[in-house]
This record gives sequence, C-alpha cells and structure tokens, in this order.
Amino acid sequence: MGKVTYTVAKLKAAQEEMLAELGKRIIGQTTAIKEVLTALFAGGHCMITGMPGVAKTLLVSCLSEVMDLEFKRIQFTPDLMPSDIIGTEILEEDRTTGRRELQFVRGPVFANVVMADEINRTPPKTQAALLESMQEKQVSIGGKTHPLKEPFFVLATQIPMEQEGTYPLPEAQQDRFMFNVTMTYLSEFEEVAAVRNSSSGVSPRLNKILDGKDLLEYQKLIRDIPVPKVLGEYIVDLVSSSRPGESAPDFINEYVAWGAGLRASQYIALGAKARAGLSGRTEVEARDIRPVITPVMRHRIGLNFRADVDKVTVEDLIERLVTLVPVPAEAASQT
Repeated sequence: MGKVTYTVAKLKAAQEEMLAELGKRIIGQTTAIKEVLTALFAGGHCMITGMPGVAKTLLVSCLSEVMDLEFKRIQFTPDLMPSDIIGTEILEEDRTTGRRELQFVRGPVFANVVMADEINRTPPKTQAALLESMQEKQVSIGGKTHPLKEPFFVLATQIPMEQEGTYPLPEAQQDRFMFNVTMTYLSEFEEVAAVRNSSSGVSPRLNKILDGKDLLEYQKLIRDIPVPKVLGEYIVDLVSSSRPGESAPDFINEYVAWGAGLRASQYIALGAKARAGLSGRTEVEARDIRPVITPVMRHRIGLNFRADVDKVTVEDLIERLVTLVPVPAEAASQT
C-alpha cells in the first residue's frame, strides 16, 4: 500500500463524510456538531453543555461510531471516586513464586475517546482526577507514570448549574477544555422529525470514517497551517480586552471578575487553523476566527454579582467585545 498524503482537501472531505454519517441519527444541532469536530481535529478536549434531552450523549456516542478508536464512557455520579477514572493498584500473588506484588489496573481513562457524562454531577475531587490526564496525557499513581493512548480526546457533557445536584467545575479544570459547546432545544420542525425517527425502531448504521493514524496526521496538518501576524495580534487584543483593568472597556470592568488568559488566545488560533483546514484552505483568514471565539471564551470569563443582578451573560459580553475590537482592515479585506 502506497504512502497516503494528507492534505486539506482530504481533511475537508473527511469532515463532510463525518457530518453526513452523524446526520443519519442526529437531527439539527449543526453548529454544535461542527464545533465538536473542530476541537477533535485540532486535538483539543471539548465540553458540551445543555439541558437533559438535547442529544449531548447521542452526539458523543455517534462520534465514537464514525471513528475507529477505542471508546470508553464514564457516568459521573456523586459517589464516583478518582480511582474509578484513572485506575488503582491491587495486591496480587504470583502463583509461581508466591510473591505478592502491586499491579496497576487501568481505569476507563485509558482509551482514545473518553466520554465524561454529566461531569458536574460529581464532587470537585473526582473531577480533578481528569486534570493530569487531559493536560499531560498521562496518569501518575504509586510513584509511576503511565502514558495514555494517542490520540486522546475527552468529551465531557454537563447540565446547566441551575439544576439540582450539580457541582461547579474548578476554573483550572474548565481551562483544560478547548471548547465549551452549547446544545439547545430543537426547533418545532426538527423536533417533529426527531420524534418520528426515534419512534420508528430503526437505528441507521454508521460507517467508520477515520482511524487513529488518520486523526493524528490531520491534527499535525492543522498545526502546520500558519496564522498571519496581523491576525495573531487581533486575537491577543480581543482576549486581553476581556480582562478587567485600566485599559479594559467599561462594561468589562463593570461585569467581569476575571478575564480569559493566554490559553484562550492559543485555542482561538488553533481553532481558527482547524476551521481553515476543514474548509480546504492552507492559511488562516479572518472568517476562521469568529466562529471559534465564543466556544473558546465562554468558560474562561468569570462574571461578578453585578452581572447576575443585571442578567448579563458571558455571551452578551463576548458579542460586545467582538464589536468593539475590529478585525484589522488588511485582514478583513481577504475574506
């Protein structure tokens, strides 16, 4: 078999095939699906937020079917322990020698795609068990380090914090997720179609589109896509404007407790690279940046009490920032 050449044209075709396969079972939610695929091809972890019944779990399970990767699901509950995620050491006796030794039994985090279902239903101590796995792609236990498989991708679902029995994710844990994707209720037309499809008793078979080698090569291809200097400066200006201080806009100082950090700028640039590649282009343009700003920043800006009183949302502030910080004229003219 000859060497496969990975190009942006093939990357674009792979995304279109995956969208077609996912569309066999998932009605609507096009924006959310594209954002999850963008994070996947960029190599970043993804949080999916929405009320129960908006197809969060269905999206993740279908995504696992269209990729030839090992998939594990962890149902987060109030009594879940860190060892239930990363694994534990047990004492075993060697029947030949009679010696007892500690053996590491791997947890479900040792997979290519890990679904952390309803991650905010478990206390912060257990949520934090994913922290090293997501950042370092390894697990340390008993003084030993165990590397995770590649590619490694965490897809976590969470329900809105207003729901009973939820625990807010620590800021450090949220920051490990490249995107926070929101899924909302379907339109009436889409809901009717979903009801008719789900009640038919027939579940369409999904074809596998990618394997681990393909995904790693596409991730490498995306990282090699250049970001023009003027757009890099625009991204940094936008993100830094979200931080309260003397140079911040008045509405930021009024409503924001803390703004987005460096990782937000890095993920916006990486997300824009992925959007460019998935569109079949070899350089980032201004139109690639706007779609990734909100999913990158919505979980990296903390609102204060005044925002709650005035019913101001993070999305409201991001929209105002995008309007306030214009795309440089020389970059905008390229779109």
